[in-house]
Amino acid sequence: MNLKKLMVLAVAGALTVSMVAGCGGETTETNQTAEDTSLTDVQEKGYFTLGLDADFAPMGFTQEDGEIVGFDIDLAKAVAEKMGVEVEIKPIDWNAKSMELSTGKIDVIWNGFSITDERRQEVLFSNPYLSTKQSIVVKADSDIKTKADLAGKKIALQDGSTSEDALKADTAAYESIGDDNISRFAENSQVLMEVDAGRADAAVIDEVFVRYYLQKENMLDKFVVLDEGFDEEDYGVGGRQGDHALMEAINKALDECKAEGTTSEISVKWFGEDLIK
Repeated sequence: MNLKKLMVLAVAGALTVSMVAGCGGETTETNQTAEDTSLTDVQEKGYFTLGLDADFAPMGFTQEDGEIVGFDIDLAKAVAEKMGVEVEIKPIDWNAKSMELSTGKIDVIWNGFSITDERRQEVLFSNPYLSTKQSIVVKADSDIKTKADLAGKKIALQDGSTSEDALKADTAAYESIGDDNISRFAENSQVLMEVDAGRADAAVIDEVFVRYYLQKENMLDKFVVLDEGFDEEDYGVGGRQGDHALMEAINKALDECKAEGTTSEISVKWFGEDLIK
């Protein structure tokens, strides 16, 4: 190999090393974790923006006068006060909630937002602040005391609802009742009317809704919500994956509200009893 060819190869080798080093440096810089300014950003603007479906009573819904109220609204305001900021409430298209969050149009999703493994792939959740389930509701004088007592009884529930899904998921209970004994209705209020009229022995219905409805309609003395139920789930506040500082502050405030009894007071206001465990 002559000298000229050796020099060409040497230069080419040097360029290759330089390019690899350059690419490596660029990749390292790109992969560096961005600084988490989520909490300071909220503190600087003086509020966090809460996204919700404003038609989900009693968690967050619009009254006739246009004001958005509910359990979650009261709790969010209590948390914000602990954090030294305020809450901006923003109704959103619930189907677009992840996009609203990721694009920064809202800071948190706070609206009876169930914590699931699937959602954890996209959302950073707070600690659970309220547990709910699909409840079994009977008349106050009913002899049905447990889930096992539903065998062969007439059951009312909302058609196509998570109540129906939860009942069917409990194979033993579902088969003991028999599908022919299940009546399906468009609205949860109709479900309770069937039990009240004696056409159904029990209802399977979302606990959050039924506690609120019985309180609102002054029917707490007419019905009993059994301790046993179906498909228990936890509600949490949803934030962006990288917003750990903001979520830590929310968790701290949630803990303080629970310890001081504020969360229990809000529960009694909206459900007529303390559902906080």
